[in-house]
Amino acid sequence: MMKPRKIELLAPAKNLECGIEAVNHGADAVYIGAPKFSARAAAGNSLEDIATLVEHAHLYNAKIYVTVNTILHDEELKETETLIWDLYKVGVDALIVQDMSITRMNLPPIALHASTQCDNRTPEKVKFMADAGFEQVVLPRELSLVEIKKIHQTTDVPLEAFVHGALCVSYSGQCYISQALFGRSANRGECAQVCRLPFNLVDATGKVIVRNKHLLSLKDLNQSDNLEAMLDAGVSSLKIEGRLKDVTYVKNVTAYYRQKLDEIFAQRPEYIRASSGHCKYEFTPQLDKSFSRGFTNYFLFNRSKEISSMDTPKSLGEEMGTVKELRGNYLTVAGVKSFNNGDGVCFINEHGELSGFRINKVETNKLFPHEMPNVKPRTVLYRNFDQEFEKLLTRKSSERKIDVELCLAENNFGFTLSAKDEDGNAVSVTLPREKELARTPQEDNLRNQLGKLGNTPFEASRIDVDFQENWFIPASVLAELRRETIDKLLQTRKINYRRSVRKIQPTTHSFPLNKLTYLGNVMNAEAVTFYRDHGVKEIQPAFEKTPVEGAALMFCKHCIRYNLGYCPTHQGEKSPYTEPYYLTYKDKKFRLSFDCKNCEMKVINE
Repeated sequence: MMKPRKIELLAPAKNLECGIEAVNHGADAVYIGAPKFSARAAAGNSLEDIATLVEHAHLYNAKIYVTVNTILHDEELKETETLIWDLYKVGVDALIVQDMSITRMNLPPIALHASTQCDNRTPEKVKFMADAGFEQVVLPRELSLVEIKKIHQTTDVPLEAFVHGALCVSYSGQCYISQALFGRSANRGECAQVCRLPFNLVDATGKVIVRNKHLLSLKDLNQSDNLEAMLDAGVSSLKIEGRLKDVTYVKNVTAYYRQKLDEIFAQRPEYIRASSGHCKYEFTPQLDKSFSRGFTNYFLFNRSKEISSMDTPKSLGEEMGTVKELRGNYLTVAGVKSFNNGDGVCFINEHGELSGFRINKVETNKLFPHEMPNVKPRTVLYRNFDQEFEKLLTRKSSERKIDVELCLAENNFGFTLSAKDEDGNAVSVTLPREKELARTPQEDNLRNQLGKLGNTPFEASRIDVDFQENWFIPASVLAELRRETIDKLLQTRKINYRRSVRKIQPTTHSFPLNKLTYLGNVMNAEAVTFYRDHGVKEIQPAFEKTPVEGAALMFCKHCIRYNLGYCPTHQGEKSPYTEPYYLTYKDKKFRLSFDCKNCEMKVINE
């Protein structure tokens, strides 16, 4: 019989609080930014906080991955090496990296994961990364199920894929527009999110096709209905995006995906969860209650127009109903969902812009706003802040417990309490004590006292009392025996936790390309040496090091021409506009190039 495949739910953490709650709400692993050199410069964390998170996660056999996934200057290599040793010493399970110079450092035996910034979109590239010693490879968000399956059939390296959260319009690691416009490199963790800005689209004659729309802004990814298909295609780590998101987002989204996966595991025994314990939630997770620009499954199945969010890059939230009429200081709503006092409401106004208001008071279908909005009847209303739901999530909203079996038995010297957890860790503690008979039946009382594990990570799934006589043990003595046994079990779990031990060895197998342009993101001399050792003949420096005149700044699976209905491959409708098309923002101008062979749009610096 084939061994079940462990499936990992990987949640984000911008800080220690988010990381702790990700674990408490069911994550099998958490990824968090290093103190420096993380692809989200605004989400760095101290070594002390990372150490605390590691200790908490490892109690549940959950893993901690730290992102060190920027490209590095030569003068930063020694500091990065020291940082990696520090992270290893506090117990981090793996590093998510982009810069190949890291493989040439004097590293501890810590696992390396190839970041999505490495542009792991082909079977050849993923196999190369696996052969180079990477223990997990993060796939681009743009891949289809067919493409994922093909990669999985090529190599047995664990594949990590995004399932939820914000989408970059360009392939990760292949976006240079922030650097070109503002000198802020996405590959250095300083993305200015140019893709969320409003643009005009004009043709070659200067005719405006679309005015002041967020033409590069995408909806948010949501693969919650496609998890089983992704597992069957070969994905083993399901990643939630959001290292800049707040703790209520992490709680809600992690819990939702945990429940979805557990439902799959109940029906598909060939898949099992990658960590220990089970969660009890004080709320019902709902994805549309957290930040979203609307949802899309992106390119998992096929190309669709429904992937962009052109009206606004901000969160719309859940659709609630439509405006019926406005009356003085209130408006009436037709809808099936009820509002709460304090809710935040938004809508797209008659100019195609996002507007909103806060509700002071609700009376059935009457909303009394803090200020009356300029909204028309039949306008769709969305709730982007649910006051009651947020209240639930600001409190303790989940408890994660590990099953343990307890057995209290007598021996020649007194009593022994044994404990065995769901992972097979077992301990026993002996209580030397002269036996005395009780005046009343004791078994129920003993079970009740032993089951008081509320302030520990454990929950008793079974309690046995193996006595020949009705022996009496004072409650205070039994409580101390229980505490000592549980402390010993916790220590045993810590001792028995095993990190993946992997030492990256120098390799010389061939890289899939003979030449690397600026798209290779080669910033330092050690990375140059890495690629030369792997057969690359010509290596150009990173865009951040040497800007390229007229370079393509974005490589997008999203296609504006397709969205307009003028794709010659898929739609065949002849455009009334003259190509090339241009995106304009203030005094900036970018030419759009359509590579139909690869079904890709490029944004080129003019």
